[in-house]
Amino acid sequence: MAVENKIRGRASEVFWAFLALGLTSFGGPVAHLGYFRTAFVERRQWLSEQAYADLVALCQFLPGPASSQVGFALGLMRAGPWGAAMAWLAFTLPSAIVLVLFALGAAVLDGPVACGIIHGLKVVAVAIVAHAVWGMARNLCPDKTRTGIAGGGVRGGAGQRAVGAGGGDCAGRRGGAAALSPKRCSIV
Repeated sequence: MAVENKIRGRASEVFWAFLALGLTSFGGPVAHLGYFRTAFVERRQWLSEQAYADLVALCQFLPGPASSQVGFALGLMRAGPWGAAMAWLAFTLPSAIVLVLFALGAAVLDGPVACGIIHGLKVVAVAIVAHAVWGMARNLCPDKTRTGIAGGGVRGGAGQRAVGAGGGDCAGRRGGAAALSPKRCSIV
């Protein structure tokens, strides 16, 4: 993956961009990847869709939380080591503070109000993840071949929960192989 941004930003620019996300973003790593894509590929244009996809793929391969690694790498690409540190600090610190405050407040809340708040947060998180997946799918699966490979991966991932890691992996490989079989695709 080539670094595309010739003009490097300042660490303060990275800090404020990630702080805005850190204060307004919630959900798990998949939701964070969607937020990053919207903020840094679509709005700020710090890197291209393909460069972002490559970065996410690399970070998915590495051990640890991919969203943290992507955020750290975006800061590094934009403003060097200080940018990486500012990205991590600005995105992580607000979440840590909110988590502690939420834990303290959860001890006080009880009953239907607490259940309603938790249910509402879950619904919003599902919508955010669905929006991120849809946006990336439109750009990264433009033809039937890549759509078939992605579908095989989804089926494989669903199979992991039901059958275990071996069954899911096997189903994913079969789905991808079917999408690339000579009957369906002329590139093999």
